[in-house]
Amino acid sequence: MGMFSESVDVVCTPSGQPLKLDWAGGRYTVCAEPVRWYERRQWWAEEQRAPLGSGPGLVDHEIWRVQVRRAESPDTDSLTLDLTRHVGSGRWRLLRIHDALRPIRKPESA
Repeated sequence: MGMFSESVDVVCTPSGQPLKLDWAGGRYTVCAEPVRWYERRQWWAEEQRAPLGSGPGLVDHEIWRVQVRRAESPDTDSLTLDLTRHVGSGRWRLLRIHDALRPIRKPESA
Protein backbone atom coordinates (compact mmCIF):
# COMPACT_ATOMS: atom_id res chain seq x y z
CA MET A 1 0.00 0.00 0.00
CA GLY A 2 1.17 3.55 -0.54
CA MET A 3 2.06 6.35 1.80
CA PHE A 4 -0.58 8.40 3.60
CA SER A 5 -1.08 10.14 6.92
CA GLU A 6 -3.71 9.26 9.49
CA SER A 7 -3.85 10.03 13.21
CA VAL A 8 -3.35 7.12 15.64
CA ASP A 9 -3.28 6.92 19.43
CA VAL A 10 -0.11 5.24 20.69
CA VAL A 11 0.81 4.04 24.18
CA CYS A 12 4.57 3.89 24.72
CA THR A 13 6.99 2.29 27.14
CA PRO A 14 8.78 4.64 29.57
CA SER A 15 11.65 4.82 27.05
CA GLY A 16 9.29 6.05 24.29
CA GLN A 17 8.97 2.83 22.28
CA PRO A 18 5.47 2.06 20.87
CA LEU A 19 3.67 -0.65 22.85
CA LYS A 20 -0.03 -0.44 21.87
CA LEU A 21 -2.08 1.60 19.44
CA ASP A 22 -5.68 2.43 18.59
CA TRP A 23 -6.41 2.79 14.90
CA ALA A 24 -9.46 2.48 12.65
CA GLY A 25 -11.71 1.40 15.51
CA GLY A 26 -9.38 -1.39 16.64
CA ARG A 27 -6.86 -1.85 19.43
CA TYR A 28 -3.49 -3.34 18.46
CA THR A 29 -0.55 -4.68 20.45
CA VAL A 30 3.05 -4.50 19.24
CA CYS A 31 4.16 -8.14 18.82
CA ALA A 32 7.81 -7.76 17.74
CA GLU A 33 10.70 -5.45 18.54
CA PRO A 34 10.01 -2.08 16.83
CA VAL A 35 12.66 -0.48 14.61
CA ARG A 36 13.33 3.28 14.70
CA TRP A 37 15.07 5.53 12.19
CA TYR A 38 14.98 9.14 11.01
CA GLU A 39 14.08 10.47 7.57
CA ARG A 40 14.74 13.88 6.07
CA ARG A 41 11.63 15.82 5.23
CA GLN A 42 11.24 18.60 2.69
CA TRP A 43 10.74 21.26 5.34
CA TRP A 44 11.34 24.08 2.86
CA ALA A 45 8.09 23.14 1.10
CA GLU A 46 6.13 23.84 4.32
CA GLU A 47 8.22 26.44 6.16
CA GLN A 48 9.66 29.74 4.97
CA ARG A 49 12.72 29.47 7.18
CA ALA A 50 14.25 27.22 9.81
CA PRO A 51 14.82 28.98 13.13
CA LEU A 52 18.27 28.37 14.65
CA GLY A 53 18.34 25.20 16.77
CA SER A 54 15.08 23.77 15.38
CA GLY A 55 16.59 20.79 13.51
CA PRO A 56 14.92 17.88 15.34
CA GLY A 57 11.39 17.55 14.02
CA LEU A 58 11.89 20.17 11.35
CA VAL A 59 14.64 18.67 9.22
CA ASP A 60 14.28 15.02 10.28
CA HIS A 61 11.31 13.09 11.55
CA GLU A 62 11.26 9.97 13.66
CA ILE A 63 9.84 6.82 12.03
CA TRP A 64 8.95 3.60 13.84
CA ARG A 65 8.24 0.33 12.01
CA VAL A 66 6.03 -1.85 14.19
CA GLN A 67 4.43 -5.24 13.80
CA VAL A 68 1.04 -5.36 15.47
CA ARG A 69 -1.80 -7.79 16.10
CA ARG A 70 -5.37 -7.06 17.07
CA ALA A 71 -5.51 -7.14 20.86
CA GLU A 72 -8.79 -9.09 20.94
CA SER A 73 -7.53 -11.81 18.54
CA PRO A 74 -3.80 -12.39 19.15
CA ASP A 75 -3.74 -15.53 16.95
CA THR A 76 -4.27 -13.51 13.77
CA ASP A 77 -1.50 -12.59 11.33
CA SER A 78 0.56 -9.53 12.20
CA LEU A 79 0.42 -6.28 10.27
CA THR A 80 3.49 -4.08 9.64
CA LEU A 81 3.00 -0.32 10.00
CA ASP A 82 5.24 2.75 9.82
CA LEU A 83 4.41 5.42 12.39
CA THR A 84 5.83 8.89 12.95
CA ARG A 85 5.76 11.06 16.08
CA HIS A 86 5.66 14.86 15.86
CA VAL A 87 8.40 16.26 18.10
CA GLY A 88 6.51 19.38 19.21
CA SER A 89 3.07 17.96 19.92
CA GLY A 90 3.91 14.30 20.60
CA ARG A 91 1.10 13.26 18.25
CA TRP A 92 1.43 10.06 16.24
CA ARG A 93 0.51 9.47 12.60
CA LEU A 94 0.31 6.33 10.52
CA LEU A 95 2.42 6.73 7.37
CA ARG A 96 2.48 3.33 5.66
CA ILE A 97 0.86 -0.08 5.80
CA HIS A 98 3.03 -2.87 4.47
CA ASP A 99 1.34 -5.90 2.96
CA ALA A 100 3.20 -9.09 3.72
CA LEU A 101 3.22 -11.63 0.93
CA ARG A 102 2.48 -15.15 2.02
CA PRO A 103 4.67 -17.85 0.48
CA ILE A 104 2.98 -19.67 -2.38
CA ARG A 105 2.83 -23.39 -1.75
CA LYS A 106 3.50 -25.60 -4.72
CA PRO A 107 1.05 -28.46 -5.12
CA GLU A 108 2.48 -31.76 -3.98
CA SER A 109 2.98 -34.19 -6.82
CA ALA A 110 1.06 -37.41 -6.55
